[in-house]
Amino acid sequence: MDSTIEATVRSVLSEQGKLSEDAQSIAADADLYRAGMTSHASVNVMLGLEDEFDIEFPEERLTKATFTSVASITEAVEAIRND
Repeated sequence: MDSTIEATVRSVLSEQGKLSEDAQSIAADADLYRAGMTSHASVNVMLGLEDEFDIEFPEERLTKATFTSVASITEAVEAIRND
């Protein structure tokens, strides 16, 4: 997992995720929905990530599973950037 991408993902989560826990210290594999993120907040996270990385999430990545954890989001961003 790219630590620079992960740091940016955590920053966007801090701003947009509406988590009950600190996005900087939450475990990479922790369930973000259990930590308070709503489906509406996940859309805001997606939009924030698209702006930060100048990417667009393809339709097949627009699933709850993609946004379940810091690790899954980071993996998705890495994959999209490498395509």
